Amino acid sequence: MRAEFAQAMVALFERRKDLVFITGDLGYMALEGVAEAFGERFINAGVAEQNAVSLAAGLARAGHLPWVYSAAVFTVLRPYEQIRNDVCLHELPVKLVGNGGGYAYGIMGATHHALEDVGAMRVLPNMRIYLPLVAADVARVVSTMADDPLPNYLRLGLAAKLPGTVPAFAPWRKLKPGRSRVVIGMGPVLQGLYELGDRALLDELEIWSVGTFPLADIPAELAASIQEKRAVISIEEHYRAGGLGEALSHSLLTSGVIPESLVCLHAAGYPSGRYGSQRWHLAESGLSGPPLASRLKELLRA
Repeated sequence: MRAEFAQAMVALFERRKDLVFITGDLGYMALEGVAEAFGERFINAGVAEQNAVSLAAGLARAGHLPWVYSAAVFTVLRPYEQIRNDVCLHELPVKLVGNGGGYAYGIMGATHHALEDVGAMRVLPNMRIYLPLVAADVARVVSTMADDPLPNYLRLGLAAKLPGTVPAFAPWRKLKPGRSRVVIGMGPVLQGLYELGDRALLDELEIWSVGTFPLADIPAELAASIQEKRAVISIEEHYRAGGLGEALSHSLLTSGVIPESLVCLHAAGYPSGRYGSQRWHLAESGLSGPPLASRLKELLRA
């Protein structure tokens, strides 16, 4: 999604000139077009994300619309105090963009993986989170964020490639019908469900995508389906704590939509103590490939 994001930023800058783009000394072979379009409004802050966020807060206070871009783990965790104190407590419209959510940086290891970024952002006051699923979502999300008066976090990853027509970006999207289980996921990890290689298994799953936090009210169609099927599975490339499963359980309880079971599939961290590609980590966590298929078949038998 990085290329789509860069294109969206250039297009947005053509419409409004209050933007400032701040990067933490990365984006080689990706942000050159942004730098050319923005000119002096493109700032390389160096390996200093804390300074970048504080600078962004000051620019926002002065009436500019700053975007801070880095690897997701560096966008969120390294400047966390500045995000909390300088941005969120003052309700400033700083737009934080994290590339490579989840295990996206693969073999680079835990220091570059963002498995707690959504949870960290969720607990901050006034923060809204945007989670695109497919490449076509990015331009719409960028435009929405630009009009959002609150602080935002955009989690980018490798765009999912899904069959058929995917509905336009929204807080909730129904991706496909299914017979016996409702699966609710966030971000491109949902692609793993379509790669199971088992048509009968996939036919059992009604799949929904979550696009924003805080979670919007549960749609009537989804609530009715949960009441009918009585079984919900959440899936996320994120630790269980602070992630989609926890947010979903709260939302279901408070809305009175109570399934008989809610199973949360989530990142397991590093069970083997080894590092590999994103696909390898997802399989080790049971979020893709044969491990995911085995877990889903087990749940369908229950």
